[in-house]
Amino acid sequence: QVQLVESGGGLVQPGGSLSLSCTASVSIRNIYNMGWYRQAPGKQRELVATTTIAGVTDYADSVKGRFTISRDNAKNTVYLQMSSLKPEDTAVYYCRARITNYSSPYWGQGTQVTVSS
Repeated sequence: QVQLVESGGGLVQPGGSLSLSCTASVSIRNIYNMGWYRQAPGKQRELVATTTIAGVTDYADSVKGRFTISRDNAKNTVYLQMSSLKPEDTAVYYCRARITNYSSPYWGQGTQVTVSS
């Protein structure tokens, strides 16, 4: 069982920056894939960014060049650094962990990010 706790959400103006953290209840050193997803009102949950155990990252086209995902194995934490935020980035952001490529994912409870003036 893996518990994921997100933090760092909030209200930010367009063009601003925000950093999210996701801390796992277990060592993430051997977790195959960790990532961030988001869900806006009335929309399906979508991938934002993921990072694998080998350090391979993947980003949604809408956030490339603005968001950066990183993992700190020593702190069991995955980060999402967001900059040049837009109103369309407003959503609940969820952390996800997949221990192996074939295992069911674990999800955090989500943290709200609101981009508005």
